[in-house]
Amino acid sequence: MYVRSHPLLFALLAATRGRPVRRLGGTLLVHGEAAYREALTRLPLDRTAAGTTGGAARAALSGSTDPDAGGGGVLFDQDGSGHRADRRDLAEELGAAGVAQLRTAWQPLLARGLAPLVRGAEVDVVALARELSGAVVCRLLGSDADPAAVATAAAAAAAASVRTHLPGPPRPGARASAARTAHALQQLLAPAPAPATDAPFAGRPARTASGRPPGGPAIEESQAPPGESAAALPPSGDAAESGGRRAAAGRPGRSGTDPALAAMVAVAAVNTTVAALPRAVAWCADAGLWDQAADPVLRPRLVDELLRVTAASPLLPRAAAADGTVGGCPVRGGDRLLLVTRHAAQAHRRDPDALAPADPARAHLVFGAGPHACPGARLARAQLADALAALAPFRPVVSRARVDRRAALPGWRVLTVKAAS
Repeated sequence: MYVRSHPLLFALLAATRGRPVRRLGGTLLVHGEAAYREALTRLPLDRTAAGTTGGAARAALSGSTDPDAGGGGVLFDQDGSGHRADRRDLAEELGAAGVAQLRTAWQPLLARGLAPLVRGAEVDVVALARELSGAVVCRLLGSDADPAAVATAAAAAAAASVRTHLPGPPRPGARASAARTAHALQQLLAPAPAPATDAPFAGRPARTASGRPPGGPAIEESQAPPGESAAALPPSGDAAESGGRRAAAGRPGRSGTDPALAAMVAVAAVNTTVAALPRAVAWCADAGLWDQAADPVLRPRLVDELLRVTAASPLLPRAAAADGTVGGCPVRGGDRLLLVTRHAAQAHRRDPDALAPADPARAHLVFGAGPHACPGARLARAQLADALAALAPFRPVVSRARVDRRAALPGWRVLTVKAAS
């Protein structure tokens, strides 16, 4: 899958994975689990450098490559208190209560999308994943845009952005294409005149500067991992004040959302879902894991295992902001780091098995580590768990698979399944 989608890049990574860290000029290839974790938690990172996720996001979505330029950040290019605040807010929206509300957006689509299996027809899991992700993004952002159009636009924006920072000579027209597709996505997500009251965080209390919800106990970030803090926040009727504060801050979820940040949320949610979910289904079909998927006790472990080996974001491009070390290798400020997620999570050495799962700390590396951990981890697990539970009774087999060579993340362009006869 990886080599077929990006032949030169992943062939190079496979050839160099014998060492935890390998330097090639000004670039460090980070394969080892400990080194990967160290790079994300101990090394200062330049979140706006060219060739990084943050740099590409800023250039495409904010319309500027200048880190001191005005305008809202896009999460991946932020640092300090702004980064922590936006991440904390997004983690709250994607906590237990938020995911429960988002589930009402994808479950009907899942049931309808898999209905053809009942009558012996085929289902394209890629198309289904695209529809689910678009619906979730629209619900999360409180947007009334067409979910299918949002998913298509988010995929196009991600693919164009990736082409601006792949290794090698600059590609003619790549930056203009990235800016154009990003603008189209932002326009599509432009707020409606009236606020969307069914967004997951509607009615939740705003935090004060101390992190204390009005009238509630203080909640420290260290008390709960990303994605779990929202469960501790009771619902509040003060929706207008809460929504107003969030909109003013440019945070995701309502009609006042900063356009660049909303687009970044859409790009991340759509592309990781469309990359990971079909590949997980294909793995279950190829490895005969449907019995584990059908078991409600084993299913959560299988979900973690499948997310570990599919590694929707298999490679994280970063840049060092200061001198340091990674895996014992000296790092100079300005060095480029290619953090190979799938190698750190041992996806290339250990197949998924809910009966003998990998250590959770290792499996969770596919969602990053420390302050750079993905706040959407709970959402990803819930979506995949629901999809596996719905598919398991059919014991699907793959009837057609075609790699998507243009997508930002390695994945299938078409993955058609049918119920086992």
